[in-house]
Amino acid sequence: MKVGVIGSGDWGKNHLRIYSGLDCELAGLADINPERRKLADHYGIPFFTDYKEMLKKVDAVSVVVPTDLHYRVVKDCLNAGVHVLVEKPITNDAASAKELIELAKKKKLVLAVGYLFRFNAAVKKVKEELKTIGDIQYITGRYIHSNKPPRKDSGVIFNFGVHLVDILNYILTDRPKKVFCTSTYSLSKEREDAAVITLDYGAYFASLEMSWLHPLKKRDFWIVGRKAKLYADLFEQIVIRYPIEVGADKTTASPEVNLEVNKNEPLQAELQAFLNAIKKGGNGVFEGNEELFTTRICELAEKSSKEHKEIAI
Repeated sequence: MKVGVIGSGDWGKNHLRIYSGLDCELAGLADINPERRKLADHYGIPFFTDYKEMLKKVDAVSVVVPTDLHYRVVKDCLNAGVHVLVEKPITNDAASAKELIELAKKKKLVLAVGYLFRFNAAVKKVKEELKTIGDIQYITGRYIHSNKPPRKDSGVIFNFGVHLVDILNYILTDRPKKVFCTSTYSLSKEREDAAVITLDYGAYFASLEMSWLHPLKKRDFWIVGRKAKLYADLFEQIVIRYPIEVGADKTTASPEVNLEVNKNEPLQAELQAFLNAIKKGGNGVFEGNEELFTTRICELAEKSSKEHKEIAI
């Protein structure tokens, strides 16, 4: 299978590195910056400044370009008969996301979205443990850092929040009924720099913090249940269980337990799953409806923030 990469920023370089070690032929790099030819030379592959020229020579591509270009580039790839893995989010709005998903189905092509944390070993462990913690009381999650300047293609909700929302869609069987969001525009009047999304599931809620203003760099979750609490550090791939003992007259906490997690490289697992899905002739773990729902929630979160009100999903 011949695979190409469109876009060679920091994350695009990771796609090149991983593909070079998988059972596929890394067949090209496309980037509008001609200086990226050096990167293609490093891997001994053809370089293209026009990605459409590369589409004639590959079976599948990773699209790793700014979010506001996703719709056009992915549509061109699908129309060329090429399988696509596009970095999250698929688009900045649900309508265009739905159009791309339907186009992929019509063309019988795999369209995967790079929600990396679905392949994180700690997230998988949390999903397994949820059935043991009793009724969920509430959830908190963080995707925060200040290591890089804010992106210009979209705000923090569609850059960071999509990951948090997608993780919940992946590990939970419930779906949120309402969304409320507040945000701040500290560095830009056009895009939010920090936000808190509250998802109402009826019996419990999830509070999700995202920011590129925060001094810490964290990707973590707390899930509080009646029988136990779970803490997951997605960077370190650590999951800690805090049991709760409920007696006749009191509730006590037992010593925490560090659960065994078989740590992995999520991007490698994701790209391998993408290749496997193509070979099997179907999406496999990639579900278009899930990706559309995640996009819709983030779209409504942006609307909630602007209108200062809770919105039904």
